[in-house]
Amino acid sequence: MARSAHAYVRGSTAKFYEWLDATPHAAPEGPPIWICGDCHVGNLGPLADYEGRVAVQIRDLDQTVIGNPAHDLIRLGLSLASAARGSDLPGVTTARILEHLMVGYETAMAGEFDADGEKALRPEAIHGLLDRSVRRRWRHLAAERLDTVKPMVPLGKKFWALTDEERAALGALFEQDSVRALLTKLQSRDSGDAVSLADAAYWVKGCSSLGRLRFAAMIRIGEGKSATLCLVDLKEGVAAAAPRAANVAMPPDNAVRVVTGARALSPNLGERMMATRLLDKPIILRELMPQDLKLEVEQLTQAKATALAAYLAGVVGKAHGRQMTADQRAAWQAELSRARSTQLDAPSWLWSCVVDLLGIHERAYLEHCRMFALDHAA
Repeated sequence: MARSAHAYVRGSTAKFYEWLDATPHAAPEGPPIWICGDCHVGNLGPLADYEGRVAVQIRDLDQTVIGNPAHDLIRLGLSLASAARGSDLPGVTTARILEHLMVGYETAMAGEFDADGEKALRPEAIHGLLDRSVRRRWRHLAAERLDTVKPMVPLGKKFWALTDEERAALGALFEQDSVRALLTKLQSRDSGDAVSLADAAYWVKGCSSLGRLRFAAMIRIGEGKSATLCLVDLKEGVAAAAPRAANVAMPPDNAVRVVTGARALSPNLGERMMATRLLDKPIILRELMPQDLKLEVEQLTQAKATALAAYLAGVVGKAHGRQMTADQRAAWQAELSRARSTQLDAPSWLWSCVVDLLGIHERAYLEHCRMFALDHAA
C-alpha cells in the first residue's frame, strides 16, 4: 500500500466506508441491488466461465451486499481519479474521467452495452488484456501463482505448512459430492472423474488473509495419464464493511452472501464458486482459471484514462442493470441525469464525493508512508 497513492486507495476499503458513514453527502439512493462494494480498477478484469469463455467482469466480491449502486460509482470514480493523479494528469482530466464514467454507465443502463456496445467502448488496453487472457494455459497459472509446474504447493514466503487438522479437513472437503460436482463441471471435464487432494498450504495473500483461513489446494482430477491438475482457492467469508440497504434480506452466512452476490454481478465467476464450511468457518471455494487476469493500470494519458473510465463503468452498469426491472432502470437513469451543470457533464454529487475522498486518501496515504518508513527504520 505504500507503493503509490493508487495502491493505497485499492487497499483501504474500510476508510472509504468510514467516510461514507461519517460524512454528509448528496449521493442518490438507487434501487437496492447486489453491488460489488469494493469497485476499484484492480477488481475488474477478464474472467473465464466454466467452459473457458472470457469476459471482463468484477473479480472480487468479498464486500458484496445488497446496497446502493451509487457507492460502486463513487468508489470506481475515486480509483480512476487516483490513477490519473499517479500518472501526473491535470485536474481537468479527472473531470473528463467522471464524465466518461457516466457515459459508460448510462450506456449500460440503456441496454446498449451488449456485445456490439462493449466492443465499441473497449479501449486498446482491454483488447490487449483479453488477447493475453484467452491464450493462457495451466502452465502460465502454475508458474505465476506457484513458481512451479509440479503437482505441489511450494512452501515459503507465500505458502505455509498446514497443521494435521487443516490437512485432514481439506482432504475430507474434496471428497464431498458437491465439491466434486463443481470441479468436474468446469472445462468440460467428465462428471464421473475422481477428485483428490494432491497438495495444499496456507496462503499468505496480503494483510486480508492474516488471522483468517486462506488455503491454496492443488487438486488432481481423473486418474492415470489422463488426470489433470487444477488450483483451488479457499477463503474464509467475513463480514462486509459495505453498508447494506435497509429492510432487505441477505444471507447471514458470509460465504453464501459472497457467492450469491457473485452470481448476480459476475456470472463467469459466480458459477465457478460455492459456499461451504471448513473447520466450522464459512468458506468460499473456487477454482482459479488461467484466463483470470487483474487489470493493472500503469501510466495513463487523458485519452486512455477517459476510454478506460467509460468501458469499466459500462461493465459495472451491465452488472447492476441486469438485476433491475425496466421501470427501475428508467427511474435510476432519470435520477442520474439530475444535478448536472452546463460546465460538467457528470452529476455534481459524484464530483464532490470523489474530490473529497481524494483529499482524505492523499493525507492518509502520506501518514501510512511515514509509519511504514519509521517501522522499517527501526
